[in-house]
Amino acid sequence: MSKKTNKFSAENFGKETSEVPQENTFYFGKQNFKWMLIGLAFIVGGFLLMMGHDANTVDGKFDPNSWNEDIFSIRRIRIAPLFVVIGFAIEIYAILKRK
Repeated sequence: MSKKTNKFSAENFGKETSEVPQENTFYFGKQNFKWMLIGLAFIVGGFLLMMGHDANTVDGKFDPNSWNEDIFSIRRIRIAPLFVVIGFAIEIYAILKRK
């Protein structure tokens, strides 16, 4: 029967170990960051589409007494929030994706 030694025993103190160092164990890889940037672009694009222009402006100046029906456009009500939701879904995918 062979004697099994612990690598942290006093007998091995000061001796070099022949173990290979582990590779980088960082969870995110290059693909994860690429998908995160794509998701961020979708989110920013969605908020920019929601913001739009000419919400309460008359001749380029803000007027709180004017009403613009363009705030209920299909772009601001349906397309922009869809971009934001798609962006958040891409972010979740980017975080959960394995290397």
